[in-house]
Amino acid sequence: MHAVSRRCTQCLAASRAVKSTGPKATYCSKRWESSQPAQSFRTTIFSGIQPTGVPHLGNYLGALREWVKLQDTAAEDVKLIFSIVDLHALTVPQERRQLRTWRKEAFATLIAVGLDPNRSTLFYQSSVHQHAELFWLLSTVASMGYLSRMTQWKSKLQLPEDANLDNADVRSKLRLGLFSYPVLQAADILVHRATHVPVGEDQRQHLEFSRYTANSFNHLYGSIFPSPEALISPAKRVMSLKEPTLKMSKSHVDGRSRIILTDSPGEIRRKVKVALTDSEAGISYDPVRRPGVSNLIEIISHLDGKSCHEVAQSYESASLRALKSEVADRISDVLAPIREKYHSLMADSAQLDAIAEQGAHNARANAEITMNMVRTAMGL
Repeated sequence: MHAVSRRCTQCLAASRAVKSTGPKATYCSKRWESSQPAQSFRTTIFSGIQPTGVPHLGNYLGALREWVKLQDTAAEDVKLIFSIVDLHALTVPQERRQLRTWRKEAFATLIAVGLDPNRSTLFYQSSVHQHAELFWLLSTVASMGYLSRMTQWKSKLQLPEDANLDNADVRSKLRLGLFSYPVLQAADILVHRATHVPVGEDQRQHLEFSRYTANSFNHLYGSIFPSPEALISPAKRVMSLKEPTLKMSKSHVDGRSRIILTDSPGEIRRKVKVALTDSEAGISYDPVRRPGVSNLIEIISHLDGKSCHEVAQSYESASLRALKSEVADRISDVLAPIREKYHSLMADSAQLDAIAEQGAHNARANAEITMNMVRTAMGL
């Protein structure tokens, strides 16, 4: 956490490096206490997304759109690196043909939403072997006790938060790849010497583990890694259209619960039309009492940049049918250029492959600088 007496030097550097675009696009960079001495690192932003095919509206508003804002507002000397983290996808069984398709779809989406390969480094994690190499080397300093307290493997196995490795049933279900997931995540960040990572609140624990691991390594082998900062963007949760008390997710059994970025205007309209709301007259914003209606209001708020209460007031005398129609139109307008660009990219596999290979080449070159320092420090 921030020291009370002063702002950390990296936060000050980040605020200078990332240009402000007003209150709707500002970022809060927060730091946990670290024993690492102050170092001068080039501002580098890294983040990744797992390949689950074309992302949904919640992925776009909560992460991808924020990445594009970072790219478009960052100073010229800021390095931006974004990855399809396909090795992470292997922590659960995957059908190989499906995974290949999902990888390609996710990569095309990064470009379609506005990430520029000439400005940002875009690549598949598995194409840069240094990620896996650093994962192993960091495993030699990572704490088993710390990993056992992480929530990711417990939630993936649908275990209670107090589950631990003393339980034989837990041990029989748990696989090493899932258990050590945070170490690979730390390697993803540290191999590029990332100083800042855009994350949601639910990923803060993983970034804290990355900082802890970086500091542990630096303590043993000298100061090589920065302690990465969290870039927390304004919360933009999009809830399920069919169960508005749950986040929009591809794991929901009902495909109508989510808007995929490549959905046609007709598909969007049909999904929004059957979105769960209520029978109360009028439009009001009350996430507890009226979660379905509030979710539709929040979607317009995210797209237009207005507060939810402003949106609710502008529609307070409208019917639910009119509100749903407006939501569908707004979503369609925003997604139309993304959908068009995506289909263009998917139709030209050679171009997409060339972009991915160039990104991997640049990522390998950057990661190798780090690995040379790491190998030397460790005596390899």
